[in-house]
Parts: sequence; structure tokens; C-alpha cells
Amino acid sequence: MRKIIVAFFLSFIANAMVAQVLTVKDAETLLPLEQVIVMSENPRKYVFTNAKGQADVSDFKGVASIEIKLLGYVTQKISFLSIEQHDFEIVLTPSDISLDQVVVAATRWRQSNSGIPYKISTIRPKEIILQNPQTAADLLGASGEVFIQKSQQGGGSPMIRGFSTNRLMYVVDGVRMNTAIFRSGNLQNVISLDPFAMENTEVLFGAGSVIYGSDAIGGVMSFHTLTPEFSLEDETLVSGKGMARYASANNEKTYHFDVNVGWDKWAVLTSISSNDFGDLKMGAHGPDDYLRSFYVIREDDEDVVVTNEDMKKQTPSGYTQINLMQKVRFKPNENWDFQYGFHYSETSDYARYDRHIRTRNGLPRSGEWSYGPQIWMMNNLSVNNRKDSGLYDDVNLRIAHQHFEESRMDRDFNDVDRSVREERVNALSFNADFIKGFTDNSKLLYGAEFVYNDVESEGRQEDISAGVSTSGPSRYPEAEWWSYGVYGVYEYEVSEVLNLHGGLRYNQYALDADFSNNLNYYPIPESNAHLNNGSLTGSLGAVYVPDKSWSFTAKLATAFRSPNVDDIGKVFDSEPGSVVVPNPDLKAEYAYTAEVGVTKIVDDKLRVDLNAYYTLLDNALVRRDYAINGQDSIMYDGEMSKVQAVQNAARADVYGFQLGVEAKLAKGLSLLSRLNVQKGEEELDSGEKSASRHAPPLFGITKLAYHVNKLNMQLYTVYNGEKSYENMPEEERGKDYLYAKDDEENPYSPAWYTLNFKATQQLTETFALTAGLENITDRRYRPYSSGLAGAGRNFIVALRASF
Repeated sequence: MRKIIVAFFLSFIANAMVAQVLTVKDAETLLPLEQVIVMSENPRKYVFTNAKGQADVSDFKGVASIEIKLLGYVTQKISFLSIEQHDFEIVLTPSDISLDQVVVAATRWRQSNSGIPYKISTIRPKEIILQNPQTAADLLGASGEVFIQKSQQGGGSPMIRGFSTNRLMYVVDGVRMNTAIFRSGNLQNVISLDPFAMENTEVLFGAGSVIYGSDAIGGVMSFHTLTPEFSLEDETLVSGKGMARYASANNEKTYHFDVNVGWDKWAVLTSISSNDFGDLKMGAHGPDDYLRSFYVIREDDEDVVVTNEDMKKQTPSGYTQINLMQKVRFKPNENWDFQYGFHYSETSDYARYDRHIRTRNGLPRSGEWSYGPQIWMMNNLSVNNRKDSGLYDDVNLRIAHQHFEESRMDRDFNDVDRSVREERVNALSFNADFIKGFTDNSKLLYGAEFVYNDVESEGRQEDISAGVSTSGPSRYPEAEWWSYGVYGVYEYEVSEVLNLHGGLRYNQYALDADFSNNLNYYPIPESNAHLNNGSLTGSLGAVYVPDKSWSFTAKLATAFRSPNVDDIGKVFDSEPGSVVVPNPDLKAEYAYTAEVGVTKIVDDKLRVDLNAYYTLLDNALVRRDYAINGQDSIMYDGEMSKVQAVQNAARADVYGFQLGVEAKLAKGLSLLSRLNVQKGEEELDSGEKSASRHAPPLFGITKLAYHVNKLNMQLYTVYNGEKSYENMPEEERGKDYLYAKDDEENPYSPAWYTLNFKATQQLTETFALTAGLENITDRRYRPYSSGLAGAGRNFIVALRASF
């Protein structure tokens, strides 16, 4: 009898435990919804649903107000008692019209954006699946709010609000990706990230230096990779995805697989992606200036110009890439959560296409110009502790090591001497982020950051005919770069309709550079350079939400970028006939930003949002003519070149607006449009002003979407305005090989648009088919400032499996 009573008691306990597992499903398909956040503010708690749509809500017992949120669905506010009455199963109704979503990028903590004075866009996994971006750069571009420049297929340099490259911040799982050699020229590092391994991607527009430190002037791109999930039942949780994709414009063949194995307290996740991209074909209808009439091959120890049989094929532009990710998670109890993540990405060599289309005296300038394998590796250990203490309610600690490798290989046409420059950066970082609530309507977010970069750079000259290699000039000095920062942000809910935010950050940065590796090659006056300076930045913002249909935001903020090794010590050819040399006498540049925003919801059927901004960049770090040891020109790679250096020599003004419209037209039918208009000016040496290089012309996207049951379709257009010769930045006018010619034979960037169609059909609970036709009208176009023309008519098909 005693055994029966014990068995009954244990069974009752087991059933009670199972009863605390909430399952969230889509109201239309009844399929489980992953990454739904279940949260409460009082007490502050949150959990996410796993691949089966399940979340353990035991900690919410007795809570009167629980929010169940997922972007694209109507938020449910419900009590724990009501969840019990619904037998721990909730369905969410799809809806794209809302003021509210949960974001991380603004403060490093998950919270509702309805009370944050920042414009933040979220790129959802469902949108990634439908759009099928080939790289993480394409993923950002698919938002319609980030402009992507490409000098080659193996690249993608985002532009946000008139800023680019090292004036934008890249963050991966809370870790700063920017290094001391992030340059002012176009950056390709974002392609190291795997779009298939993304759980969520957010773009914060405007200044973010209070939270993120140096470089966060134009915006922050925050990437959150897949998180290992635990089993909430007695059996082991095994889930994952597989995908195979083909695209016709570049003969792409991509494969991806990830698997999650979860137990009660432990979980592991493995992700692998492989990409094979062939040469990219451009469209049939557009400027003939973009056509590729020739390319160079090496034959019998000579460079030979070959006539391109298909002038739409951009040879050479193909490359391959592999991405690996391994994560382990341990959660011994509800208060502690440990995660370790290993990331690895490597490309093949890939040609810098825009250097291959340059000519000199009727012949190609380059016999070869390639980037070597781009390698990125990160080890990231994060610890989260939830504790109702006097110092904090939540703390996130992150310690990370990153290793970067990149190289450049170039050789003039029919020259046997190849210049090779290789760079390696080891980056260590530590972040501590705390949040402490004082009352129901106020909280303090504060933290500290330490970053250390060790830069190794070497060069060599290779005689490809004799097979002899000798030491040569390097791109950078041997250098170390440090950054230390502390910050605090106070949020105060004045009333139900008004929120105030204020923040400060103090940052100290230091740099030591040793130019010994280049003293034998260039007349550098000093063998060492040192920097040690500080920076104070702040922000003040307000959010006014008079009702559920209106939101008004206003923000004043400062941001900064401290000089890095690329600014102080780089030696490279910025353009034909010019060489950039070191300048150790640099200070930080500062940005001052004012921004206002308004959002209106009409009958839960229409959403219109408008954000206007103005940014002043003072003491801007720009390239200017320079003299070294009294010389205004020196020999570089065998050519007499004009000397330039990065200097605090300019002021830049950027202003513009972003307009968004979302409309529910009928059941399952919706419209979305994003428009970006920005203008930028910067001072020249003469005191005159020129258009800013990184302020692209008008651009945007408009989508007509239809979603019913398990079918999701989109017909959309991507468009880009004209950049006339008169409005072309001064430095871009000299790059006529990048642009089309106007009636007066001056370079300009024509307006263009593409018409596209994508569809996803859920075939079974396991399999889904995605297909699309991009650039239906086969337009030939080249985005502003890019060396590579966009894809012509492109058929994409992908088969996905989820388990």
C-alpha cells in the first residue's frame, strides 16, 4: 500500500511539473512557434520557447501580468492563472501592425522598444528564410534600410545614415567585432557571419557610443546567433534544420545543417554552412559601361588579355566559404546560465573585382589583385546571473577572444613581382553589464568594458617567375590598442505615457605602434607612436506614448571614434597615383546627433513611422594631402605616388529621414515600404564642401505580401535613386571605372530598380520549399560606389527540413 501511495505521489509531482510547460502555437497553422518571449516586468523574468514551442513557466506562478510576444504576432497579456485554465497552451494570431517588440540592441538587455528613444529594425528568421540572402551583408540589405556597397562578390560594406566602415559597430552575441584595423575604406568583415546561424538580427540607427563605445557613430548592427535549448520533458530534446540551395546568377551551391541536443541542464548546438559561389552574371538591360569585355589569365609566364565571350559574366568574382559554430550551455538552476560559443569562418582567395576592371594605356592595370583567405574565429564565454540584490537584478558577463586574418595580393599587368601583405589581429574583450530596478518605474543599466587588440602585419615581395620571396613593406606597424570604458543609463517612467532616458560613458583609449618593419622602405620620421586619451559621451532621450496608436520620440546624443592602428599607421594605395602614410598625431572624432520620430497606428491596419535626424561629425578623420620628411611624393610599389595621410581635418554634416509604411490590406494580404533619404557634406582641403562618400542616394524597398496557412509569397521592388556627377563626392569622380558615363562623358550612378518574387510553401511539418525569381526584368545595375554590378535575372530554389 505504501508503494502505491508513493507512486501516486511521485506521479502527481511529475504531472504538476509537466503542467508548468507552456506550448505556444501559430493560430493559423497550429505549428509550434520558436523564440517566443514570455516575460513579466514585476517581477522581472523572461524565458523563450524552444524548437517545439515550449517554455518552462514555473517561475511565473502567481504572476498577474505575463506578456507573450513574437514579432509579427499579436502580443498576449495574460495571468498565470489564465495560462493554467488554457491547459498551458496558447495560440498567437499573426499581425504585423504594432508599436511594440522586444529588442536587445538599444541597451544590451531585452526590453520593449515602445519605451526606448531609438529607431531599431529587427530582421526576423521568417524573413531570412523567405529572402534567402547569400551572405550576412545581403541579409542586412534585405531590410531595405541598410545600403550595401560591394567591390567584389566576396564582400559587402553596410552604409547607415551617411556613415560606413569603422564608423559603424558590429556586435556578435554581445561581443564587439570591430578591431584596430577596421578601416575607413570599404569593409568586408560582415560576410564572416553565417545568416543561417542567426536567431535574430537588429539594426540600431544613430549614435550608440554610450553603450557600445568607440565606432558606434552611424549605427549598431547586432547579430544574435542560435542559442542551445534545453529539454523541458523527460526525454532528450533533439531538433535542427537542414537546407540545400541553388541560385542561377552565380551558380551558387549552398548547404547548411544545424542540430541541437538538449537535456535538463545541458544543451549543445552545432551549425555548419558551406557556400560555393561562381562568377556573378549581371543583367541584360542597362549601361554598357558595366559590361566585362576582357579578363586576364596567366599563360606561359605571361599575362594574356582574353576576350570575355559572355560580357555579362563578371570574371573573376567567384569564391567559396565555410562557417562553423559550436555552442555549449549549462544552466544549473534558474539563477545561473553559462554559455560557451566557438565560431569559425574562412573564405577562399577572392578577387577584388573593381581592381580588375581598371585599365592603363589601353591595357589592364592589374595582372592579379586578390584578397587572401579571410578568417575569423571567436571563443566567447558568457555568464548570466539573476539575483535580487542591492547591486543588480541581472548581470551578464562576457569574456571573448577573436582571431582575424586577412591578406592582399596584387601584381601589375605583366609584372613578375607580386606584393603580399598579411595581417593578423588577436582581440581580447571583457564586458560586464548590469541592470537594477529601483521602483516599478525606474531602472539603472550600467557596466564596464575592456578591449585589447594585438596587431601583427608583414609584407613580402614574390618573384612569380623565379619563385623567390623576399621581405617587403607591410600595411601596418606592429601595434597594440587598448580601450577601457564605464557607462550608466538611467530609465525613468514619469507616467504611463512618458519615459525619459539619460546616459553617460567615459572611455580611455591607448595605442602603441612600432614602425620598425617599414623603416627600410619608407621615409617614416619616427620609429614609434603613442596615444593615450579619453572621451566622454552622453545621451538624453524621451518617449511619449499618449495612447496605443501614437508614439513620439526625441533624442540628443554624442558619439566618438578613437584613432586606431588603421588611422595612425597604414601604408596603402588609396587610389592610382596616391599613397597613404602613417600619421601618429591624431585625436578622436566626435559626432553630435539630434533625432525625432513619430509613429501612428490606424485601426490596427496601418502603421506609419517617420524618423528625421541630423549629425555633425567634428574633428573628422579623413584622408588629406600630406608631406613626409618634406616630401609630398614617394615611390610606392614602383610608382611615384602623391603622399596622403589620415588627419583630423574636416567637419561633416549628415541629415535625412527614414519613412516606413505597413498596411494590412485584407486577410493575409499586406503592404510594407521603407524609404531612406540622406544627404551628407564634408569639408575639403580648400575649405569648399563635397558630397559625403558614404551617403548613398535615395534607396528603399516596397513589398506586397500574401500569407495564408502554410504559403507565404512576396512581390517586391528594390530601388535606388541617381547620383549625378554634380552631386558625386570629389574622391568618387576620379573613379570613373566604377560608374556609367552621362551625356558629357562624366561618371555618375544611374537610378535603378529590380522587380522580384519569392515564395515559401510548408510541404509537411518537416519539409518546406522556397523559390524565387530576382530581378525579373533582368536590369543591369550597379549600386552606388560599388565595383560589382548586381545580379541579373536570378532563379533561387531551396529545400529546407526541420526536425
